[in-house]
Amino acid sequence: MSAHAPSNPRWTVAVPLAAVLTLVLTWHRDLPGAVMAIVAIATGAAVMVAVHHAEVVATKVGEPFGSLILAIAVTVIEVALILTIMLGGGEDAATLARDTAFAAVMIIYTGLIGICLLIGTIKHHVQAFHPRGAAGALSAATVLVTVTLVLPSFTSSTEGPTLSTAQLLFFALVALCLYGTFVFVQTIRHRNYFLGDVDDDEHIEPPSARTTRVSLAMLLLCLVAVVGLAKVLSPTLKDAVASVGAPTSSVGVIIALLVLAPETVAAVRAAAANQLQTSMNLAFGSAMASIGLTIPAIAVASLFTDLELQLGLGGADIVLLALTVVTTILTVLPGRVTVMQGAIHLAVFATFLFLAVAP
Repeated sequence: MSAHAPSNPRWTVAVPLAAVLTLVLTWHRDLPGAVMAIVAIATGAAVMVAVHHAEVVATKVGEPFGSLILAIAVTVIEVALILTIMLGGGEDAATLARDTAFAAVMIIYTGLIGICLLIGTIKHHVQAFHPRGAAGALSAATVLVTVTLVLPSFTSSTEGPTLSTAQLLFFALVALCLYGTFVFVQTIRHRNYFLGDVDDDEHIEPPSARTTRVSLAMLLLCLVAVVGLAKVLSPTLKDAVASVGAPTSSVGVIIALLVLAPETVAAVRAAAANQLQTSMNLAFGSAMASIGLTIPAIAVASLFTDLELQLGLGGADIVLLALTVVTTILTVLPGRVTVMQGAIHLAVFATFLFLAVAP
């Protein structure tokens, strides 16, 4: 028996249009606190509606292409947010790309995966997925995050946690090649590694071509609105972080939490529906895109805009990253998870959030 095809209720069209209108009315203006609250609500609503439209498009194209589309959409938001805030200057501009990319990896590997495992296993006790696809993605992501965020702290061609132009271009090329290989494996060569066992009784009919086109257009509007509204919110965001005494790196954490919200909601829904494979596809696809696409894009942009780019992580962050990688390896290899794995990942996630505010 097939479920009804996804549709687009009126509110899923109205929210992106309202968000874009809010952006037009508030762009480059001094706004009072009440209006900034409206901007924040519009930003959050646009992020959430983006989940719906991404899921409609994903249902049309099927897995794993659907997860790939959402990962790329989120990466576009992430790159645009980082660049707009970096171009605005400020003392945290040079490290914003590093802070956001590191936060994205930590949020995905500990927070997103942790909550999916916890919710899924509480409801279904034991869940399974294909470890071969997840293991390959984890290996590639580990190489990418080490090359782009750890090695710059130890290279000697330049002073500080930075890279020379040649190193920056080489590492960006390595990242793009690995990401391209991952996409090839995920969508063509070994696509079966990323497909879950779908019950025929739970088959969902694909949406119509018209519904898919509308969702694709609304998804693009959501992306534009989120990027623009986040730019409007960025001064208030920086002031709020400073007012509570948190380090400037917390801005990167907030950006990562915002841009990963659509994928987190989609992944949690899939885990609750006993489709953990889809959740893992979203998680590892996002991690690959956050490093394999975001860092090269920011690197190339920095060469044309003379932006200073500090990529190397500090000692505590490297230790936390190593702990996360080891924990995720132990979760992925068996291909079966219980509530214990979810609790472990969330414990590391809580540690990351606490240290982000109180280093």
